[in-house]
Formats: sequence, C-alpha cells, structure tokens
Amino acid sequence: MSDIEPIELPIDGILDLHLFSPKELGDLIPDYIEACLEKDIFSIRIIHGKGKGVLRRTVHSLLDRNPHVASYRMADDRSSWGATLVELQKQ
Repeated sequence: MSDIEPIELPIDGILDLHLFSPKELGDLIPDYIEACLEKDIFSIRIIHGKGKGVLRRTVHSLLDRNPHVASYRMADDRSSWGATLVELQKQ
C-alpha cells in the first residue's frame, strides 16, 4: 500500500503540470480532458513550463492522439511557450 495521497485537482480548465512527473501524464491528461467534458469545459490551459521542451512535446503528443481534442496551440500571452491552449470538441 502506498503512503502517497492522491492529488485532488480542481476541474476548472487549468491544469498545472508542475505537481506531476512526466510518467503520470499518460493517464492524467486524458482523464482531465474527460473530466472537463463532463463539466462542459471546452477550453483548457495546460501549464507545462518552458524548460527544454520535453514536457511540452509529451503533452502535444498526447493531445495529438486524443479524439476529443479539436485543436491546440501555444499560449500567446505572458506565459508564451510555458502553456498550451486546447480546444475540445463539443459532443
């Protein structure tokens, strides 16, 4: 049994990945997308940070494979390369 408590995330369309390791993203991002859709949230901001771009590439790869993603782009605000904006398909 693990002593690690699960992290409770607010489902508000903003996902900050600084709390997670890259190996957790494979389940986290699809699960978060599903949770947003359940709450009729169709615009998501994923904060991955700038760094070397490894996390960003992982996020984009997962978004490319997700059937609920209509489009995504790098944020064009003050965070620029540190966040990705995602538009989900309305069902």
